[in-house]
Amino acid sequence: MHHLVVSISGHGFGHVAQTAPVLNALQRMLPQLRLTVRSGVPLAHLRSRIRAPFDHLTSEGDIGMLMSSAVDVLSDESRAAYRAFHADWDARVAAEACLLRELGADMVLSNVGYLPLAGAQRAGIQNAALCSLNWFDIYRHYCGNDAIAAQIHGCYANAAAFLRITPGMAMELLPNLVPVAPVAETGNNRRDELDRHLQLSQQEKLVLVSLGGIASRLPIERWPRIEGVRWLVQSDWQVEHPDAIAIESLPLNFSDLLASSDALICKPGYGSFVEAACSGTPMLYVSRADWPETPALAKWLQLQGVCREVSRDALERGDFAGELQEICNAPRPEPVIPQGAAQVADWLAERLPGQMHDH
Repeated sequence: MHHLVVSISGHGFGHVAQTAPVLNALQRMLPQLRLTVRSGVPLAHLRSRIRAPFDHLTSEGDIGMLMSSAVDVLSDESRAAYRAFHADWDARVAAEACLLRELGADMVLSNVGYLPLAGAQRAGIQNAALCSLNWFDIYRHYCGNDAIAAQIHGCYANAAAFLRITPGMAMELLPNLVPVAPVAETGNNRRDELDRHLQLSQQEKLVLVSLGGIASRLPIERWPRIEGVRWLVQSDWQVEHPDAIAIESLPLNFSDLLASSDALICKPGYGSFVEAACSGTPMLYVSRADWPETPALAKWLQLQGVCREVSRDALERGDFAGELQEICNAPRPEPVIPQGAAQVADWLAERLPGQMHDH
C-alpha cells in the first residue's frame, strides 16, 4: 500500500481549500492509497474538507508570515522567526528526513512548507509542491533577498515539480513550474432550504462574511442596518447586531453556504476568491495591496466573477451599501469549472512508485 505524506500550511484555511479537493480526487482514483496529513490546522477543519481517510500529525512545517490581523503582516517579527527557523538548518532538514523515513513515505506533497520538501530531498523520497503562492517570493518581498531566501528557493526548485494553481503568483524564478487549472470545492445552492430554515422572504439578501481562517474579526456591531440584508458570521466573533446570523447555527456546510449566499465579503485569498467564482457568488473584498499574491488573484477574479474592492475603512464602518447593491444586481457570469484537482491527482498517481491505476 503506497503512502503519501501531505503537509498543509496552517497559514489561513486557503491551503486546505487547495489541497483537500486533490486528496479527495486521488482517493477516488486510488482507494488503497494510505494518506498522512501533517498540519497545524485544527483536525475538525481538516476532516470537514478532506473526505479521504487519513492519519494526522500536528506539524508546523512552515512559518508563513506572522500577522497582527487577517491582512497585516509583521515583517520584523517574521524575519526574526525565519532566522530562528534557519539557525540550525542542516540539523532541521536531517531530522525531517529521518521522520519521513520512519513514516515510510513513498512521496511527499507540500502546500506549501519547504522543510518537508527539503527533508524528502535529503531522504531520496519523491516530492512536489502545490500552491498558488510560495514562501520564497513572499519572504523576499517582506524580508529581502538574503541567504535564507536562497535556502527556501533551493527547496522549491529541487522538487519534482511546483504545481502552481491558477490563479497564482508568476514565480518566474522557479525552473520546475507546472501550471494547473483552478482547484476548488464547489458547494450546492440550497437557498430554498436556507430560506425555510431562517423563515426569510425571497427578497431578503444573505451576505456571508469570512476572513479565511485567520484570527481577527470585523466590528459588525457598528455596521448600520441595510434594509433586507442579513449577515452570516462565525459565532466566535460574538457579534451583537440585529441582522447577524451565526454560521454554525445553519444546517449547511461552508461550501453550500457560499453557493447559497447573495454575496461574500472577504479578504483577498485563494480559497474565498476561487470558490466564489466557481459558485457564481459575487464578492466584496477588502484591499490588501502589500500582499504579493493579491494582484494575480484580483486580476483573475475581475475576468471571471463579479467583484468590487472596498477600502478597509469602509469595511470597518459598514459603509458599502452602494457597492453591495451593485454586485447583487450585476449579471452573473458563467461559473468557473475547477479542473485542477483532477489534473493534480493524475500527476501524482502517475508518479506514485509502481502505481497501477485507470484514468
